[in-house]
Amino acid sequence: MTNLLLKLFAKLNKNTGKSRLREQYGVFASIVGIATNILLFIIKLVIGIIANSISIIADAINNLSDSGASIVTLVCFKISGKPADAEHPYGHARAEYISSLIVSFIIVILGFELIRNSIAKIINPETLVFNTVTILILVISILIKFWQSRFYKKIAQIIDSKALLATSVDSRNDVLATLGVLLGVIITNWTGFNLDGYIGVVIASLILISGIKLVMETINPLLGEAPTKDLVNKITQKILSYDGILGVHDLAVHSYGEGKCFASVHCEVPADKDFMESHDLIDNIERDFLKEDKIHLVIHLDPVVTNDEKTNRLKDQVEELIKQISPSISMHDFRVVWGVSHSNLIFDVVVPYAYESSEEELISLITEKIQQLNKSYYPVITIDRSYT
Repeated sequence: MTNLLLKLFAKLNKNTGKSRLREQYGVFASIVGIATNILLFIIKLVIGIIANSISIIADAINNLSDSGASIVTLVCFKISGKPADAEHPYGHARAEYISSLIVSFIIVILGFELIRNSIAKIINPETLVFNTVTILILVISILIKFWQSRFYKKIAQIIDSKALLATSVDSRNDVLATLGVLLGVIITNWTGFNLDGYIGVVIASLILISGIKLVMETINPLLGEAPTKDLVNKITQKILSYDGILGVHDLAVHSYGEGKCFASVHCEVPADKDFMESHDLIDNIERDFLKEDKIHLVIHLDPVVTNDEKTNRLKDQVEELIKQISPSISMHDFRVVWGVSHSNLIFDVVVPYAYESSEEELISLITEKIQQLNKSYYPVITIDRSYT
């Protein structure tokens, strides 16, 4: 079924450009999700009312919330596909996060309401009416949700969509929730003990937990989360693979949604190399990242003296002193202004956010250790924070 739908989609969009194909895939997946979830909502709601089952009604409302999520996903794919403009120079891809946040709060509210109704059913249980048709419909809904999960996952892999991958996981959770309802129906029918309210609480709790998780997952990229270690390593190693690059530091990565990645970094190059050659190298690296990785990279050029043995030896000593303070601290942009009465040691220190001492305490400690080497050394230290 999935392959058939994808073939139909490919036929209808064979002339669509790559820039819009991702949007069309997202819209297509959302429409399928809306249709299947509304169908499941209607079926389960009717059965829940006939059987007087709060757990089935809770499961039906869960499907309705999934339809709402699919509608929001559809809208956000349309908005995020809009090109950048004067008011939004980085594009509109973050619209997906805002829409997801709204849906997340709706899911949380639904979860609380269903818990309240389920507890009321536990306190005042009502007679349940079940038959073979009820069980059969629940089995069919499980199969539909299982297919839906696989369908979302397939498209998510094609277009590399975290939103659709999360929707796939949500559909898989719905399979487990409906299995719980089915189990409750069978146990109640066999034993006569009414588990409806208790199972309703379990399902509502799953809805509530998924809503809270979705809120947290959506807030993080809106606030500005750190890039993954894989992305940081990929960018760093690729830059270092170019001849003429000695080192990189101060890497900062900003995501404005899928396919909207901007980054800046400082690249160290030999100070004695022709400046125009180094500048041309930087331009080539920036173009390669945009073409091959779809990353808008801006590089700052840092010339580094490599043929001064005295400076290099002092640099190694200072690096060793800093490592003694904490292995998590690193140094870059080291240079020395030599003088008769004193010499200025100018460098930056990258400190992780987890480091407990204040910046002033750290600068004082580094200064003390350096002046133990030579009292004429005067460190000029800039504290940096790691954005990766």
